[in-house]
Amino acid sequence: MVGRRAAVAALVGAALIAVGSRARAQDAVVHITVKNHRFEPAEPRAPANRPITIRVRNQDSVPMEFESVRLRVEKVVPANSEGVVHVRALSLGRYEFFDDFHKQTRGTLVVE
Repeated sequence: MVGRRAAVAALVGAALIAVGSRARAQDAVVHITVKNHRFEPAEPRAPANRPITIRVRNQDSVPMEFESVRLRVEKVVPANSEGVVHVRALSLGRYEFFDDFHKQTRGTLVVE
């Protein structure tokens, strides 16, 4: 009986992982690079009404914090590393983001 329960639990777990992976595969992906305390591109674009995965590559020699009040995200990205944030589906608009460690470093996600 214990073996059957374990098998059912493993099957349910695998199904949940598969569903979660498929949902992430449908995300729009935005790539942003930080270099010399500047975002490139400064105005990345993403489609409306789809979840978004933002991949932030920090090429600076110091950590940065990718943050946005409207996107409801904040993520510390160590020097010479990459961070990933997941954002809910958004309506049309412009969504400001910034490096909380270097306030002059700013960008805008354009959702169209």
